[in-house]
Amino acid sequence: MVMTRNAKEKINLGKGKGGKNIRKVRALVDAEKKYSIGEAVTFLKNNSFTKFDSSVEVVCALGVDTKHSDQQVRGVVSMPHGTGKTVTVAVFAKDNKAEEAKAAGADIVGSDDLVADIQAGKINFDYCIATPDMMGTVGKVAKILGPKGLMPNPKLGTVTPDVVSAITKAKAGQVEFRAEKAGIVHAAVGKSSFAENALIENINALLSIVIRSKPAASKGTYLKSVYLSSTMGPSLPIDVAGLSVN
Repeated sequence: MVMTRNAKEKINLGKGKGGKNIRKVRALVDAEKKYSIGEAVTFLKNNSFTKFDSSVEVVCALGVDTKHSDQQVRGVVSMPHGTGKTVTVAVFAKDNKAEEAKAAGADIVGSDDLVADIQAGKINFDYCIATPDMMGTVGKVAKILGPKGLMPNPKLGTVTPDVVSAITKAKAGQVEFRAEKAGIVHAAVGKSSFAENALIENINALLSIVIRSKPAASKGTYLKSVYLSSTMGPSLPIDVAGLSVN
């Protein structure tokens, strides 16, 4: 079983405040069942007990060894219905491009001053974009942004002269994903308040891109397991064999 961050939090929460509700919901999970995406979404929505709009997250275990460069899995997906999360966007740009970024709704725009903030530990953004001419400047903080998954990358569309389009997509719900240690990919796909069909379409959009991102060097079973969970809710195993995503 994949132990997600949510799962670890649930174990701790189950011993304290809110533990009664958590144990009650977890007791409803059929331990022998592999859920369809629709069944899992319905279960999580019907059994959400948080006073806030909890996030829904997908976790995939992939048959890749991320220690090898030819087995890296990374990409972006535009959620058809957004993520329900307010995204803070930082842009490395100057002159006219900086003005374009500000007009397009970028929350932070800068150059050397943004580098200084990052070096000082002020990383108050969820998404980072850069124009091609700024990559020399961005390189000064590559070792800081890289491990956090925030390093601009042309393959992900975050190094581009078209900052307006990149900002618009980020604000609309474009999500970056990458396989971390043990080949685990996790990404938020919406909120519990979303309509069931909206969550299902977002989940399918993510899984479709993850499946298409299979490295040629990956051998054996690629999509080993998929789990769907919500904040403080149970992790439900998905029937991978029954998936019908394009």
